Amino acid sequence: MSLPEPVRRRLSHFSRTVFTDSSRTGPERQRDDIPDNEIVSSLPLQMSLYFNLCFFPFWWASSVVMLQLKYPVLPDYYKFILVTVIILTSLIEIIRLYLGYMGNLQEKVPELAGFWLLSLLLQLPLILFLLLNEGLKIQSLERSVSIIFLIFLVFQVVSAFLALKKMVNQLATRFRLHEFDRLDDALPSDNLAWKKRRTETSWTVGSPVEEIHSTAGGWRAAVRA
Repeated sequence: MSLPEPVRRRLSHFSRTVFTDSSRTGPERQRDDIPDNEIVSSLPLQMSLYFNLCFFPFWWASSVVMLQLKYPVLPDYYKFILVTVIILTSLIEIIRLYLGYMGNLQEKVPELAGFWLLSLLLQLPLILFLLLNEGLKIQSLERSVSIIFLIFLVFQVVSAFLALKKMVNQLATRFRLHEFDRLDDALPSDNLAWKKRRTETSWTVGSPVEEIHSTAGGWRAAVRA
Protein backbone atom coordinates (compact mmCIF):
# COMPACT_ATOMS: atom_id res chain seq x y z
CA MET A 1 0.00 0.00 0.00
CA SER A 2 1.43 3.35 -1.05
CA LEU A 3 0.30 6.89 -1.64
CA PRO A 4 -1.42 7.77 -4.94
CA GLU A 5 0.99 9.12 -7.52
CA PRO A 6 -0.50 12.67 -7.67
CA VAL A 7 -0.26 12.92 -3.89
CA ARG A 8 3.34 11.66 -3.96
CA ARG A 9 4.29 14.27 -6.57
CA ARG A 10 2.73 17.09 -4.57
CA LEU A 11 4.39 15.96 -1.35
CA SER A 12 7.74 15.57 -3.11
CA HIS A 13 7.49 19.09 -4.51
CA PHE A 14 6.48 20.41 -1.09
CA SER A 15 9.45 18.67 0.53
CA ARG A 16 11.93 20.04 -2.00
CA THR A 17 10.52 23.53 -1.52
CA VAL A 18 10.44 23.53 2.28
CA PHE A 19 13.27 21.28 3.41
CA THR A 20 16.02 21.84 0.83
CA ASP A 21 19.01 23.74 2.19
CA SER A 22 19.72 26.36 -0.47
CA SER A 23 23.07 27.31 1.09
CA ARG A 24 24.60 23.98 0.05
CA THR A 25 25.13 24.26 -3.67
CA GLY A 26 28.67 23.14 -4.41
CA PRO A 27 29.15 19.49 -5.32
CA GLU A 28 32.78 19.67 -4.22
CA ARG A 29 31.69 20.57 -0.71
CA GLN A 30 28.84 18.10 -0.60
CA ARG A 31 30.94 15.18 -1.78
CA ASP A 32 32.60 14.94 1.63
CA ASP A 33 29.58 15.94 3.71
CA ILE A 34 27.18 13.06 3.00
CA PRO A 35 28.36 9.61 1.93
CA ASP A 36 26.21 7.83 -0.62
CA ASN A 37 25.51 4.92 1.72
CA GLU A 38 24.63 6.95 4.82
CA ILE A 39 21.41 5.93 6.56
CA VAL A 40 19.31 9.04 7.15
CA SER A 41 16.42 7.38 9.01
CA SER A 42 15.88 8.96 12.41
CA LEU A 43 16.31 6.58 15.34
CA PRO A 44 14.63 8.93 17.88
CA LEU A 45 11.66 9.33 15.54
CA GLN A 46 11.38 5.58 15.08
CA MET A 47 11.50 4.98 18.82
CA SER A 48 8.79 7.57 19.43
CA LEU A 49 6.64 5.99 16.72
CA TYR A 50 7.01 2.59 18.36
CA PHE A 51 6.03 3.87 21.80
CA ASN A 52 3.25 5.94 20.25
CA LEU A 53 1.89 2.80 18.60
CA CYS A 54 1.87 1.02 21.95
CA PHE A 55 0.26 4.00 23.68
CA PHE A 56 -2.49 4.67 21.13
CA PRO A 57 -4.80 1.76 22.13
CA PHE A 58 -4.63 2.91 25.74
CA TRP A 59 -5.51 6.47 24.72
CA TRP A 60 -8.40 5.26 22.58
CA ALA A 61 -9.81 3.03 25.34
CA SER A 62 -9.53 5.83 27.90
CA SER A 63 -11.26 8.30 25.59
CA VAL A 64 -14.12 5.91 24.83
CA VAL A 65 -14.66 5.02 28.50
CA MET A 66 -14.66 8.69 29.55
CA LEU A 67 -17.03 9.51 26.70
CA GLN A 68 -19.52 6.92 27.90
CA LEU A 69 -19.31 8.15 31.49
CA LYS A 70 -19.84 11.84 30.79
CA TYR A 71 -22.00 11.56 27.68
CA PRO A 72 -25.34 12.09 29.54
CA VAL A 73 -24.18 15.37 31.12
CA LEU A 74 -22.71 16.93 27.98
CA PRO A 75 -24.67 19.45 25.89
CA ASP A 76 -25.97 18.10 22.61
CA TYR A 77 -23.53 20.02 20.43
CA TYR A 78 -20.58 18.89 22.58
CA LYS A 79 -21.76 15.30 22.27
CA PHE A 80 -21.58 15.54 18.50
CA ILE A 81 -18.26 17.42 18.54
CA LEU A 82 -16.58 15.02 20.96
CA VAL A 83 -17.67 11.89 19.09
CA THR A 84 -16.54 13.42 15.80
CA VAL A 85 -13.17 14.47 17.20
CA ILE A 86 -12.46 11.04 18.70
CA ILE A 87 -13.35 9.30 15.42
CA LEU A 88 -11.24 11.71 13.36
CA THR A 89 -8.32 11.47 15.76
CA SER A 90 -8.40 7.67 15.65
CA LEU A 91 -8.50 7.51 11.85
CA ILE A 92 -5.81 10.15 11.42
CA GLU A 93 -3.59 8.42 13.96
CA ILE A 94 -3.72 5.11 12.11
CA ILE A 95 -2.80 6.78 8.81
CA ARG A 96 -0.21 8.97 10.48
CA LEU A 97 1.63 6.12 12.17
CA TYR A 98 1.63 4.08 8.96
CA LEU A 99 3.11 6.97 6.97
CA GLY A 100 5.66 7.59 9.70
CA TYR A 101 6.85 3.99 9.69
CA MET A 102 6.99 3.82 5.90
CA GLY A 103 8.65 7.19 5.44
CA ASN A 104 11.27 6.83 8.14
CA LEU A 105 12.27 3.18 7.77
CA GLN A 106 12.30 3.13 3.97
CA GLU A 107 13.53 6.73 3.62
CA LYS A 108 10.55 7.77 1.50
CA VAL A 109 10.23 11.53 1.44
CA PRO A 110 6.55 11.81 0.36
CA GLU A 111 5.34 9.45 3.10
CA LEU A 112 7.39 11.18 5.77
CA ALA A 113 6.21 14.58 4.56
CA GLY A 114 2.61 13.37 4.77
CA PHE A 115 3.25 12.14 8.30
CA TRP A 116 4.70 15.52 9.27
CA LEU A 117 1.79 17.46 7.77
CA LEU A 118 -0.83 15.25 9.41
CA SER A 119 0.91 15.60 12.76
CA LEU A 120 1.27 19.37 12.56
CA LEU A 121 -1.92 20.46 10.82
CA LEU A 122 -4.53 17.94 11.96
CA GLN A 123 -3.56 15.79 14.91
CA LEU A 124 -1.93 18.49 17.00
CA PRO A 125 -4.95 20.88 16.86
CA LEU A 126 -7.35 18.02 17.65
CA ILE A 127 -5.39 16.94 20.73
CA LEU A 128 -5.11 20.55 21.89
CA PHE A 129 -8.87 20.86 21.52
CA LEU A 130 -9.42 17.77 23.67
CA LEU A 131 -6.92 19.01 26.22
CA LEU A 132 -7.87 22.68 26.56
CA ASN A 133 -11.62 22.90 25.94
CA GLU A 134 -13.18 22.95 29.39
CA GLY A 135 -16.66 22.65 27.90
CA LEU A 136 -15.93 18.97 27.33
CA LYS A 137 -15.82 18.43 31.12
CA ILE A 138 -12.31 17.01 30.94
CA GLN A 139 -11.53 14.34 33.53
CA SER A 140 -8.15 13.64 35.09
CA LEU A 141 -7.57 10.48 33.05
CA GLU A 142 -8.40 12.29 29.82
CA ARG A 143 -6.08 15.13 30.66
CA SER A 144 -3.24 12.77 31.52
CA VAL A 145 -3.43 10.71 28.34
CA SER A 146 -3.89 13.84 26.22
CA ILE A 147 -0.75 15.40 27.71
CA ILE A 148 1.24 12.25 26.90
CA PHE A 149 -0.21 12.25 23.38
CA LEU A 150 0.74 15.91 22.99
CA ILE A 151 4.32 15.20 24.07
CA PHE A 152 4.57 12.46 21.46
CA LEU A 153 3.23 14.78 18.78
CA VAL A 154 5.53 17.69 19.56
CA PHE A 155 8.58 15.43 19.64
CA GLN A 156 7.60 13.75 16.38
CA VAL A 157 6.96 17.04 14.60
CA VAL A 158 10.45 18.27 15.50
CA SER A 159 12.27 15.00 14.81
CA ALA A 160 10.39 14.42 11.54
CA PHE A 161 11.29 17.94 10.40
CA LEU A 162 14.98 17.28 11.04
CA ALA A 163 14.82 13.86 9.38
CA LEU A 164 13.06 15.30 6.34
CA LYS A 165 15.59 18.09 6.02
CA LYS A 166 18.48 15.64 6.12
CA MET A 167 16.76 13.20 3.76
CA VAL A 168 15.88 15.82 1.15
CA ASN A 169 19.36 17.35 1.27
CA GLN A 170 20.94 13.93 0.76
CA LEU A 171 18.73 13.23 -2.24
CA ALA A 172 19.58 16.64 -3.69
CA THR A 173 23.28 15.99 -3.09
CA ARG A 174 23.15 12.63 -4.84
CA PHE A 175 21.39 14.17 -7.81
CA ARG A 176 23.92 17.01 -8.11
CA LEU A 177 26.87 14.66 -7.74
CA HIS A 178 25.41 12.39 -10.39
CA GLU A 179 25.06 15.32 -12.78
CA PHE A 180 28.58 16.50 -11.89
CA ASP A 181 30.03 13.04 -12.59
CA ARG A 182 28.21 12.87 -15.91
CA LEU A 183 29.72 16.23 -16.83
CA ASP A 184 33.19 14.98 -15.88
CA ASP A 185 32.73 11.89 -18.04
CA ALA A 186 31.57 13.96 -20.99
CA LEU A 187 34.44 16.47 -20.91
CA PRO A 188 37.31 14.13 -22.04
CA SER A 189 35.41 13.00 -25.12
CA ASP A 190 34.63 16.62 -25.97
CA ASN A 191 38.32 17.52 -25.66
CA LEU A 192 39.34 14.65 -27.94
CA ALA A 193 36.77 15.65 -30.52
CA TRP A 194 37.96 19.26 -30.37
CA LYS A 195 41.61 18.22 -30.85
CA LYS A 196 40.65 16.00 -33.76
CA ARG A 197 38.77 18.82 -35.44
CA ARG A 198 41.72 21.14 -34.84
CA THR A 199 44.14 18.66 -36.43
CA GLU A 200 41.91 18.18 -39.45
CA THR A 201 41.56 21.94 -39.82
CA SER A 202 45.34 22.45 -39.69
CA TRP A 203 45.85 19.85 -42.43
CA THR A 204 43.16 21.46 -44.54
CA VAL A 205 44.66 24.90 -44.13
CA GLY A 206 48.20 23.63 -44.68
CA SER A 207 47.63 22.31 -48.21
CA PRO A 208 46.78 25.65 -49.89
CA VAL A 209 49.74 27.29 -48.15
CA GLU A 210 52.12 24.72 -49.58
CA GLU A 211 50.63 25.21 -53.05
CA ILE A 212 51.15 28.97 -52.77
CA HIS A 213 54.79 28.47 -51.78
CA SER A 214 55.39 26.10 -54.70
CA THR A 215 53.75 28.50 -57.16
CA ALA A 216 55.85 31.41 -55.89
CA GLY A 217 59.01 29.33 -56.32
CA GLY A 218 58.07 28.57 -59.91
CA TRP A 219 57.59 32.25 -60.73
CA ARG A 220 60.99 33.10 -59.23
CA ALA A 221 62.68 30.44 -61.36
CA ALA A 222 60.96 31.76 -64.49
CA VAL A 223 62.03 35.34 -63.78
CA ARG A 224 65.65 34.32 -63.24
CA ALA A 225 65.64 32.43 -66.50
